[in-house]
Amino acid sequence: MSDQWNEPEGINPRGTVVVAAGRGETPEVYARFGRRLAADAYRVRVLPDVTTDLTASFAAAEKLLLSDIGPHVVIGSDTGALFALALAARGTPGLDGLVLAGLPASRRAPAFGIDLGGHEASPQAWAEADIEARTACPNHQRVLSGAGSLSSAPVPAELAGETEAIGVPVLGLHGSADLISPLAQARGRYPAGPVAALTVIEGGRHDILNDVTHRTVAALVVQFLERLRLGTDLPAIAVAA
Repeated sequence: MSDQWNEPEGINPRGTVVVAAGRGETPEVYARFGRRLAADAYRVRVLPDVTTDLTASFAAAEKLLLSDIGPHVVIGSDTGALFALALAARGTPGLDGLVLAGLPASRRAPAFGIDLGGHEASPQAWAEADIEARTACPNHQRVLSGAGSLSSAPVPAELAGETEAIGVPVLGLHGSADLISPLAQARGRYPAGPVAALTVIEGGRHDILNDVTHRTVAALVVQFLERLRLGTDLPAIAVAA
């Protein structure tokens, strides 16, 4: 399975997107998302589960952000989003913007609301609850069946820092039906400011980049990328008359 996708042949690239896979994720999780952004002429590079080796992941991201064509945007979901925030907080050279999806509201591994009935849940029950809480998209559910589970993976302490001092434009995306990181608890985790915005996807679950509304979400990401190409103040492209 590829971990990178390029712009169509004969088309000039419009920027570079680095996708930071989070806990339990593989590059395959972002194949559909990567192909879609590449079709719009953005080069996409996926870092495998960044929590496995944070030092190596930071080094790999820093190298990518200084290569290829800009603007350079890091996109992450769950702990991948926290990794993206950490890159910004470190003042990583070459970083022009962030897309943050499903920011964890807690460092604890999620419980998924399983009713144990006084008994320990089986590994299969945890896996099924994990997938159900992450997405309602049947295609993405099949992909997740071969990936790791969030239920055994707390958020690394190194990625649980503050989010206020972010000096690049930010697009936040969060599902209103996220049971892993409930919106009411996670809302305050997203950066605020003149070039930071949080968009709530109605009915969306935790893996909002790959949920049933993945087409709408991808369109929002492309719109953000296109605005960033015009300037860090994100000039409007489409305005209601």
